[in-house]
Amino acid sequence: MIDLSIQKIRIAFEKGNDILKGVSFDITAGEHVGILGRNGAGKTTLFRIISGELDSDEGAVVTPPGKRVGVLSQIPVYPEGYTGEDVLKEAQRRIERMGREMERLEERMASGDGSSDTLAAYDRLSAEFLRLGGYELERFRDTVANGLGIPPHQREQLYAELSGGERTRLNLARLILEDTDILLLDEPTNHLDMSAAEWLEDYLNHFKGTVLAISHDRYFLDRTVSRVIEIVDGLPEFYSGNYSFYLAEKQRRYEERLKQYEKQEAKIAQLQRAADDLHLWAFMGADKLHKRAFSIEKRIDKMRTADRPKREAKMKTRFGETEFRGDEVLVARGVSKAFGEKRILSGTDLLMEPRESVALIGDNGAGKSTLIKMIVGEEPMDAGFIRLGPAVKAAYLPQTVTFEDESLSVLECMMYEGKCTQQEARDRLASFLFRGEQVFTPVDALSGGERSRLKLCMLMRSDINLLILDEPTNHLDAASREWIEEALSDYTEALLFVSHDRYFINRFATRIWAMADGELRDYRMGYEEYRAYLDRQKQLAQTAAAKTERPKKEPKKTPAAKGRGAARIEREIARMEEKIAANEREQEAAATDYQRLMELTGEHRELSAALESLYSEWEAASE
Repeated sequence: MIDLSIQKIRIAFEKGNDILKGVSFDITAGEHVGILGRNGAGKTTLFRIISGELDSDEGAVVTPPGKRVGVLSQIPVYPEGYTGEDVLKEAQRRIERMGREMERLEERMASGDGSSDTLAAYDRLSAEFLRLGGYELERFRDTVANGLGIPPHQREQLYAELSGGERTRLNLARLILEDTDILLLDEPTNHLDMSAAEWLEDYLNHFKGTVLAISHDRYFLDRTVSRVIEIVDGLPEFYSGNYSFYLAEKQRRYEERLKQYEKQEAKIAQLQRAADDLHLWAFMGADKLHKRAFSIEKRIDKMRTADRPKREAKMKTRFGETEFRGDEVLVARGVSKAFGEKRILSGTDLLMEPRESVALIGDNGAGKSTLIKMIVGEEPMDAGFIRLGPAVKAAYLPQTVTFEDESLSVLECMMYEGKCTQQEARDRLASFLFRGEQVFTPVDALSGGERSRLKLCMLMRSDINLLILDEPTNHLDAASREWIEEALSDYTEALLFVSHDRYFINRFATRIWAMADGELRDYRMGYEEYRAYLDRQKQLAQTAAAKTERPKKEPKKTPAAKGRGAARIEREIARMEEKIAANEREQEAAATDYQRLMELTGEHRELSAALESLYSEWEAASE
């Protein structure tokens, strides 16, 4: 069954410049589809047309009758005085109305109305009310709000006083709470920390409805979509897999088109040489050969059916580096910081060594950016000190990029802040895709991604051995994210970065600093190993909880159990339980030694299997 049919959608915001050039595709019920394309390709415009917010110049959007479409990109305006909790409850108004109608029907039935119409209406309503979770509305609100990291104080706060990110999260929660059949999500993970993003992924993987998601979060796309549609030059290209499949398939298609083009050009070159030879021989006296040459040239014109395949222009530059000499890049001792009652750090010690790549992670509000600002000297600490090594030359890209004079053009800003000539500025800006008339754009008119790109252009001009990045991929499209990753892959000195982009963290982090509840924990491992460690700790906690909840399994004292065989097995069971307890103590001690932890985990599985086998033997001996 088709949930959504896009039929030849065409739209232009200025005459002769179509954003979408006849886009057509169908989405079947229950499909989860990623919508990709460079910034400005028309992805959000397409969502606005699907939701009915914008009319297309041509074409139509068809959905089955009764299907409800929910859109995240729209941030609604609510009545004055609405709190966050009112916004969440707004999503459940229809279900509450159903509940009130059921109460009205119950009163009628209690008064003696036993007609078939009344009973049928009540049965239909109560079944739908149950399906929509009408008896657990408050619990469902709490589950969604907690999962997306919306604390109680934000739910009590006036909606008008919330930040843009807080409103986005609140409206994502509202969208999930609604009885929606088709979800349109425009950058749903943009304002979510990692735990909230993972919760959303898990929710979508269990969501039975249809999902269309615009996202630059590659982990999110890999885990939630089974099909990709890319908007290229106003038309769709289709890929039957997740983001990783899309990347590999896109490269394969490019290479195939390039191979076909080169084969075509080789054939054309061969025919052109033949035509040139025929013209030459014709001039030497064989006039009839001109006709054959013209025939070949017409054939060549018909063969020119495709231009050379193109890739998006990539930024070509790399970070400058100064070789570091010394043992310490960054040292922190006894660092404490609090904002009122909220403690960010308490007596924290840190040591960062040369060529380490450290990811600073944690939930929103944990204090990551505050720690970065203390390191670069923009925020005072309450106690302790942070010192950079004497040979360290640091460069810092903040989360919110600003410039000294934003009325200047991009070129003037580069010349002024970068202290370079006009030609040097143009050359560097061109390598960052600021070309032609773009260099005369005022800085205050740049998008978030363009501002980050300009700032990076200035940073990468210097020789550095400590690069500090606060959410470097936040405002970048997929192509720009790939570029900064390529630039960083050539950088071999110390790197400290804050990010929620799990793909980026996994690629570059060799060490994790995790901030939570006023503490910073140091894990000398990459991101995948860190996630595996957390999963293992969670399993251990669940095992420990299960042991405390149920009484320890004791052999039954039957007459047969007093036999020599059963007694021997009882002693082996006791020894095996001691070994398991010792193994679990060792796992706790090796919390940050990933290699040792994996060895102990394997031993634990073997010991547990042996214990189960002993219990089976004992039960057989007892009987």
